[in-house]
Amino acid sequence: MTAPLFPAGLSEIHDRYDAILCDVWGVIHNGREAFHDACDALAAFRKEGKPVILVTNAPVQAREVEALFPGFGVRRDCYNAIASSGDATRLVIDERAPGPAYRLGTDNSWERDNTLFVGSGLEFSEPENAAFIVAMGMRDQANEHPEDYREELRPLAKRGLEMICANPDIQVRVGNTLQWCAGAIARIYEEEGGPVIYPGKPHDAIYDLAEQHLARLGFPDIPRSRLLAIGDGPITDMKGANHRGMDCLYVGTGLNQSASNFEASTTELLERSGVTATYAMPGLCW
Repeated sequence: MTAPLFPAGLSEIHDRYDAILCDVWGVIHNGREAFHDACDALAAFRKEGKPVILVTNAPVQAREVEALFPGFGVRRDCYNAIASSGDATRLVIDERAPGPAYRLGTDNSWERDNTLFVGSGLEFSEPENAAFIVAMGMRDQANEHPEDYREELRPLAKRGLEMICANPDIQVRVGNTLQWCAGAIARIYEEEGGPVIYPGKPHDAIYDLAEQHLARLGFPDIPRSRLLAIGDGPITDMKGANHRGMDCLYVGTGLNQSASNFEASTTELLERSGVTATYAMPGLCW
């Protein structure tokens, strides 16, 4: 595999691209506070009249993602629109409502995550009565491990019950710690033979949604060779960009915070993950 280039900042490569599709968690904030250099870089790109679409695997709709930004310090001038895995998931759910569905998710975020289902007509049930599963995340994100779910998932997989994974991320950094996401549960489910639908990255549905946002903003015909995907996840952001034929910029402010020898550790990480990145930077900056 070809090793990435290591520009000092986005200003070195910005003229090669007409739009950016940028990850959120791990790139512009860490779940606690904004990365201000990253926000500055995206704002500078937008000042040239070029759009930035935030593309996130958050299992909630875009308005819920955006509602958190002021508390983190993420500025409104660094993006045009948001495409979330929650939005893409809602489209899949609408096709299957009223279900019923068995919901896997964090107990303490039910009220926030439940906004995804408002107006869908979806009903919920225990697993023995469910028509499909909606995986939002772990029940106790801070203390559980995906393997804790294997025994619960095995009989559901044997039934061939379809799982909709609302957040394909395996892990996400919250402050200085890594926490498991719904993608880790879905991976266990697939290992047990269960079918999984992934509306988020690295799959097509969320990128189709991002390109619809570009068209709505007046940029309907940007070739993918002129789109730059930015993210911190090799098997979500980089893999998705590789699949879509887009150049991509890997940043190390999320899952891979290497204190030394960023170039060597990043090249090894990408090779181990079976993906390529056009560029890599320790953190997004202009």
